[in-house]
Amino acid sequence: MGNLIITVGREFGSGGREFGRRLSDDLKIAYYDRQIISEIAKRTSLSEEYVHQIIERKPYMPFPITTGRSFYPLTDPVVEQTLSVYNEQHNIIREMAEKSDCVIVGRCADYILRDLHPLRIFVYSEIGARLKRCREKAPEHEHLSDSALKRHILKIDKERAKYYAFYTDRKWGERTNYDLCINTAHITPKEAAAELAIILERKMKEARQDFSNKE
Repeated sequence: MGNLIITVGREFGSGGREFGRRLSDDLKIAYYDRQIISEIAKRTSLSEEYVHQIIERKPYMPFPITTGRSFYPLTDPVVEQTLSVYNEQHNIIREMAEKSDCVIVGRCADYILRDLHPLRIFVYSEIGARLKRCREKAPEHEHLSDSALKRHILKIDKERAKYYAFYTDRKWGERTNYDLCINTAHITPKEAAAELAIILERKMKEARQDFSNKE
């Protein structure tokens, strides 16, 4: 019986990160998010801030990484570092998934682990609810107008979509790429995680029983 692997993609401000963390807590399994950046930084000797900038934006390359080309213009140090970061991210995510049951947030994990058949979740919400959540999470000194905050939210979503498309050749947020899409406009991340954890715990119990009966 393989590990339970849950990947979480999310719109900015939807509470997807909180959902993933709470789900891992409810299921008592490993949770990986920013730890991936820290590990990449260790393996590449790059700063965590620089790694974060690379993996949050679509790289500047003349063709997507999914085209299968064997030649890359590695004379460009920026391109070389970008590919190095992506390769390390790929390896780290694979290692984490093979180690134990886990929840992995973002980082194209649903695509990287596609052969392991993870439960692929996408968390989204209506823009009004996302604005409200961002306001609640913002530092006290931040005073963006609604229009400025909305532009910021949509800009981050756009960057995530470009990054995801570049590395996977798929459309970010497209429902056919996921097993479950959760709208947090009318259910909190905490409530959604708790409800899903109950379902998954029951299914895991049934799977363990079936596996035991076959031995």
